Amino acid sequence: MSHDEELERAQDEEHPGPSDLESVLVSERLTDAVSHPPVIVGVGASVAEAIAAMQKERRGCVLVVSGDKLAGIFTERDVLLRIAGLAIDLKQAKVSDYMTRDPVALPADSSVAFALNRMVVEGFRHIPLVDDQGRPTGVVSMRELIEYLSDFFRKDMLNLPPDPGAAFRNREGG
Repeated sequence: MSHDEELERAQDEEHPGPSDLESVLVSERLTDAVSHPPVIVGVGASVAEAIAAMQKERRGCVLVVSGDKLAGIFTERDVLLRIAGLAIDLKQAKVSDYMTRDPVALPADSSVAFALNRMVVEGFRHIPLVDDQGRPTGVVSMRELIEYLSDFFRKDMLNLPPDPGAAFRNREGG
């Protein structure tokens, strides 16, 4: 192998290109990217119980089940858009009245690329993962996928300024 070929190979290994990222997006499964079990409440749970579970586990959503099947998803966005500002008793209100019913769900072995596409096209921040019987096995979040994919980039790439070609004009200030 010539010196130029060795240099090119070393640079390719050090700076993965789009083909490596594309390969990861297609080959990696959601089970590789999801690191937490889902937070689950029953359809009879109150809104207060659902919010408390989200706070305790520091999650952006809970999955709502009827029996052991996925019935809905209740997210922080639901709290803001469907509940905030209303004069309701959170301990009496049922989460099933404010959740998204029959949400789009994916099998856990779906590709990362497919999940990202669904999330972007549909505007989702969370997608439940279910088994063949419709029982929840996990939740994938946009944040989790971004963090997972960021591991495939070099740290110095992630620390570049927003516009690498722009020079700082004023160095004063915080």
